[in-house]
Amino acid sequence: MSWIYLIIAGFFEVFWAVGLKFTHGFTNLFASVLTVTGMVASFYFLAAAMKTIPLGTAYACWTGIGTVGTVIFGFILFGEQLSVLKVCCILLIVSGIVGLRIMH
Repeated sequence: MSWIYLIIAGFFEVFWAVGLKFTHGFTNLFASVLTVTGMVASFYFLAAAMKTIPLGTAYACWTGIGTVGTVIFGFILFGEQLSVLKVCCILLIVSGIVGLRIMH
């Protein structure tokens, strides 16, 4: 169950990171409330996952999911550039997450 919590935490990290773009420096109240709610949820599920998953593994996977997710949403929602090199780097991050999961 801890790995499911960690995946949920990662998805909430993507949610709040993308939401942060919409807060416009926390001047948009609705987006700010959603973003802070996503932050709290992300930390809650990360803490729940860390009950059984080692700190380094949990944190690396959480930030990896967040990194990959925000790059994808940046490309989809904001038209950020996606190059072959960026895709290769994303695949390296994903392989690191998979590797940490296999080693645990």
